[in-house]
Amino acid sequence: MDNLKGFLEYDRKDEETDAVEIRVKNYNEFNKDPGNTELKKQGSRCMDCGIPFCHSGCPLGNLIPDFNTAVSKNEWKKASDILHATNNFPEFTGRLCPAPCESACVLGIIQPPVAIELIEKYIPERAFKEGWIKANPPKHRTGKRVAVVGSGPAGLAAAQQLNRVGHLVTVLERDTKIGGLLRYGIPDFKLEKRIIDRRLAVLMEEGIHFETNANVGINYEVEKLKDFDAVVLCGGATQKRDLPIPGAESKGVVQAMEFLKRNNEIVDGLAKPTPALSAKDKHVIVIGGGDTGSDCVGTSNRQGAKSVTNFEIMPMPSSNRSIENPWPYWPFTLKTTSSHEEGVERNWSISTREFIKDEDGNLKGLKTIEIEWIHTEGGRPQLKEIPGSEKEWPCDLVLLALGFTGPESTLSHQLGLEVDTRTNIKAGSDYQTNIPKIFTAGDMRRGQSLIVWAISEGREAARHVDIFLMGKTSLPTKGEGDLPSV
Repeated sequence: MDNLKGFLEYDRKDEETDAVEIRVKNYNEFNKDPGNTELKKQGSRCMDCGIPFCHSGCPLGNLIPDFNTAVSKNEWKKASDILHATNNFPEFTGRLCPAPCESACVLGIIQPPVAIELIEKYIPERAFKEGWIKANPPKHRTGKRVAVVGSGPAGLAAAQQLNRVGHLVTVLERDTKIGGLLRYGIPDFKLEKRIIDRRLAVLMEEGIHFETNANVGINYEVEKLKDFDAVVLCGGATQKRDLPIPGAESKGVVQAMEFLKRNNEIVDGLAKPTPALSAKDKHVIVIGGGDTGSDCVGTSNRQGAKSVTNFEIMPMPSSNRSIENPWPYWPFTLKTTSSHEEGVERNWSISTREFIKDEDGNLKGLKTIEIEWIHTEGGRPQLKEIPGSEKEWPCDLVLLALGFTGPESTLSHQLGLEVDTRTNIKAGSDYQTNIPKIFTAGDMRRGQSLIVWAISEGREAARHVDIFLMGKTSLPTKGEGDLPSV
């Protein structure tokens, strides 16, 4: 470290943001660059621990103390090389990852943890600005053809790794543009799509071929996959969880991802506003308290909702870790996002019992009841309704942000792939399915998860595909780091 006492001399500092009244008027990112001097200070807060638990907290095994040290010494090019050695797309994770590495930071035991995600975000920003991130096509081609189905973070990571060792990679994407949920599920105020396009330009120049509007198993026949020497399925977990209660068919009960995707398409100029998928001048209730629910809150406020309310069936988390949730595990504590700060009424321990519709089938309200969770020794918590706590809420739009149950089964059925009870495609530690040439990675294999896990899975799957095709590989396993072709 440039300053071994940095963690004693400097406080943690996060990004400053535009004022709420300014940022809700558009869909631009609203965080302000803290500047080189501040980032050096934040990097020097890293204690360079003898046992860096941040490594175990990071699914990618990022070499965190190493790039923190480089930043603290103003060695930005070195920091970029270190970070890209384990992470193909740090500009994505630096914006979107919930940072389990920070939860495992040793400094976090007694002080606010090192601002790892902040540093991770601005390393690639500096690298792009300085022109350090350039296309580096492989010097030799193996002649082996690989199809990657899905262009989310898992698919893109697998594609880049396989291309680096010389395979001819084709990425098949069912939507109009590349990026998967990065493009269609994440609001622009969290990830402007120019950030995706900037990286895609590099991948294309490196020789990866992309085909859009290619929905494998629908308008792209699965028979065509036989033309490839290997296939990597990275289609994601896209089966949305419903809320099967009376009135669920009402006009105005909408899946969150349908709402978010349409808004992203509107912002991108790919679609026109649709009243049924708009929160403008409506009382909106978002059911589900996770990141998707938070994204719905921020988007609804930007669309001009009259009010935004959020329901969560679980109890309100505490502000601090419980005895049952010690460091360095992920903290189940209260999370207040930037979207929550923009305006929302949050409600916990509440269950929706019925959607109320008018004579024309339009949603006009819903009924709820408060609940409590009963814990028994050795058993699972049981939900108990509280008598007399029923309430009716007026609303015009309900957004269901209840997560996903697994990947769609059409493709696995057509290919004859084995799946588990949640329709996830079965694959061993080598990411190989019951059909030897077909591999799978990301949410399609492990279920709904984090972007950082998707990138990790894509990298690991690529390594095993290379072994399958060539009998050996020079691609690294988790945490090893490869000399980057950034």
